[in-house]
Amino acid sequence: MTTTFSATGEEAIKHSIDLDSCPSAQCPESSDILEFFEIERTAKEIRDGDYKRIALQFPDELLHESVPIYRLLKQRVNEGQELYVLADTSYGSCCVDEVAAQHVDADLMVHYGHACLSQTSRLPVIYVFGRKPINVDSCVKRILDVIASIVKSLPSVLIRHDVAYSYRAGEIVKELCNKTAATATRIMYHAVPTKMEPSPTQPKSDSSPISGRHEGSDVLRTEPGADLVGNDGIIIYIGDESLTLTNILVTHSSNKVYSYNPTTNAVRLESGRTNKLLMRRFAVVQKARDADVFGILVGTLGVASYLSVITYLRNLLSHAKKKSYTISVGKLNPAKLANFMEIECFVLAACPENSLIESKDFFKPIITPHELKVALLPEGTWLGRYVLDFSHLLTENEPSPTSARKEAVEDEVGNDDTDPDRPAFSLITGKYRQVRRFGVVERAEVSDSGDASAVVIRNQDTSVAKISDSAAALFLQSRTYRGLDARVGEDTPSILELGRSGTARGYTDELLPTNV
Repeated sequence: MTTTFSATGEEAIKHSIDLDSCPSAQCPESSDILEFFEIERTAKEIRDGDYKRIALQFPDELLHESVPIYRLLKQRVNEGQELYVLADTSYGSCCVDEVAAQHVDADLMVHYGHACLSQTSRLPVIYVFGRKPINVDSCVKRILDVIASIVKSLPSVLIRHDVAYSYRAGEIVKELCNKTAATATRIMYHAVPTKMEPSPTQPKSDSSPISGRHEGSDVLRTEPGADLVGNDGIIIYIGDESLTLTNILVTHSSNKVYSYNPTTNAVRLESGRTNKLLMRRFAVVQKARDADVFGILVGTLGVASYLSVITYLRNLLSHAKKKSYTISVGKLNPAKLANFMEIECFVLAACPENSLIESKDFFKPIITPHELKVALLPEGTWLGRYVLDFSHLLTENEPSPTSARKEAVEDEVGNDDTDPDRPAFSLITGKYRQVRRFGVVERAEVSDSGDASAVVIRNQDTSVAKISDSAAALFLQSRTYRGLDARVGEDTPSILELGRSGTARGYTDELLPTNV
């Protein structure tokens, strides 16, 4: 374990960021700050929208730029429009922190730096990605070399990129279309929005109310859902190695994925490590199959459908006779999750950028909602695809009515009520294990003594109560040390005495210091 379970919080105070090694923190000189952070466009959006309270969200590596940006925007907005800097984020910095914005009652968010572009539910958002330098001609040449190196006919090429290159993406795509016009290869690209409006209802997986485009770029925009490349096509990612590239490799495992690094001007085939990524995730899924108590981690409060997916996960675990607890802990670290020792596996409901968590530093495995769905299947095999956007899981179950949806979920997780004592084989330990089932209605023929594992407690009325469905209480009873002994009703009550009064600086019964 690289992080101790008994963290003192000192790390948060002494935490430092190496700006030289962080690509997103590389900003130009002060003369270019107006263009790099799109000050004029942001101020115009604020004035035209007549917003009154605007929250400026910065990642940790851009906090040192917050004061100059604040001053430049303040000079350009109307009188009465207040700006607030959010110095910390509740969850990942790529998500819009609507919770922190509600503290100042903001009616607009301006998000700086890398963004996951997840659909918001409350506030409109203006995205300022920054402008990383890139040579358009060199990028186009390297991509054309990749296309020409493929011997067989290439039906489609999907262009994906880091959001910091959005201001040049239109030029790159337009140049590629002109160069490949005489071939059968189709260049596919979906423009990255610079502004997003909130969704009052459940968003669809194939559309979102996005608007805006970068000035000076003729962005070629495809129809919604057209960014789904076929199995014969390839994907070219423009940018450094990042979580976005990892997500592309996992979700498009059947396609060849190439990456172009604008810094080094190098192209590399990334698909070679896709199998290793999926094998690691499949091993985590096998650990989840051995778990009976799950913790649903709320990893975002800004994505529009996070409440719906939490409800979906609860129902999924309930039908599988698993115990679930919903936990909101903010940013994850091993010290926080180690407090929940009774939980055997965690399910993280977060944006696609923050869904894949390497569990080697954590005491228990952490899986995604899609991996939970796979783990609860009777055969426990992949479904043929990998989903990181949990809104897709909700969309798949949306058309069916409530009764049909319940039956579908029961079919997915397996309905084995006929043999509740059937053991399960673990691929992790190589042995059979006894499955614990929660939420099972007790039969009338069960004696009053109940199960031997039931927890017997006394409530305030000193009446006996039995808790046979509480994973936390059962775990407490299995521990050798359960805390200090309460000794209720065994000791004689002490005499009630009058305590001290006053302040700690000087109580009323203390002598006042004499002046020397």
